[in-house]
Amino acid sequence: RRNPEKHNAEDPFCDVAYGNDKLNTLFAESDYILCSAPLTPETEGMIGKEQFDCAKKDAVFINVGRGPIVDEDALIEALKTGKLKGAGLDVFCMEPLPKDSELWELDNVLLSPHNMDQTETFMLESTQFFVDVNLPRFLRGEQLLNPVDKKAGY
Repeated sequence: RRNPEKHNAEDPFCDVAYGNDKLNTLFAESDYILCSAPLTPETEGMIGKEQFDCAKKDAVFINVGRGPIVDEDALIEALKTGKLKGAGLDVFCMEPLPKDSELWELDNVLLSPHNMDQTETFMLESTQFFVDVNLPRFLRGEQLLNPVDKKAGY
């Protein structure tokens, strides 16, 4: 988490929040590691061989954030050598995933074509949020919900 100090200790679904400086600890303690970070200068290449080498035995890595956050060669090596039990990948350094990528051949990898956010009701929910929530706020001159922070890059 970019600001782990903002973690709510009473959150029943999250025991602890780590910052980027504790990625190795996160990998060592976690059965499942989910990366949903945006791609920024700070996150590009953030996860690589060092983190995979620290991974807990039988850990599974899931990336639904952005491909270039992860060193894909280090990920492939960790999957081939058993450092990771498996991976679920929705994003890649190059999209679409090249036909010659080793990821296609690994039995311990689940691939999806960068569409994990698309559910049966995704478009309806997005449209309703805009029409029912943000459009009225805009018309009243109020601050919109979920704005893009141009300085942060997302």
